Amino acid sequence: MKRLLPHPALSAMLLVVWLLMVNNITVGGVVLGGIFALILPKFTQPFWPDRPRVRFGSALAGYLAIVGLDIILANFQVAWLILFRRNRDLHARWLIVPIDLATPEAITMLAGTISLTPGTVSSDVSADGRFLLVHALDVADDAAEVARIKARYEARLQRIFA
Repeated sequence: MKRLLPHPALSAMLLVVWLLMVNNITVGGVVLGGIFALILPKFTQPFWPDRPRVRFGSALAGYLAIVGLDIILANFQVAWLILFRRNRDLHARWLIVPIDLATPEAITMLAGTISLTPGTVSSDVSADGRFLLVHALDVADDAAEVARIKARYEARLQRIFA
C-alpha cells in the first residue's frame, strides 16, 4: 500500500482540490482526479525523503476548529478596530515568537495560521528556524500575545507533528 500511496494525505488533498477546481463531480472528474492523486505523489516522493509524521486524529480536528473559530472572531475584532477606533489608538507591534517546533512543515503551518488570522501577519522566520517575526495590528501586552500564540497554536502543532 505504501508503494501505491506514498503520501496518502497528499493524494486525498489533490483529489479534493481537483474536484473543487473542476466545480462538478462527475465520474470522469473523479477518475482523472484519482489518476492525478496517484501519480503526482509518486513523482514527488524523491523530494520528500524525511517527511514528518502527522497525526490525523482529534488533535488535527481540534486545531482546525480552533483556527476556524479564531479566524471568524478576528474578522469581527479587526472590523471593530477599523470602524470604531482611531489609528492613533492602535498599538501595532512587531513580535518575536520563539519557536519550539522541529520540522519545517510545522513551522510553515504555524506561520500560515498566524497569517490567516486577520490582524496578524507572519513576516519572517530566522535563519536557524528558532524565531518567527509577527506583525500584530493591536497588542496591549507583547509577552501575553506571544504566550497566546505559543499556547493556542504551537502547542497543538507539536501534538500534530509528533
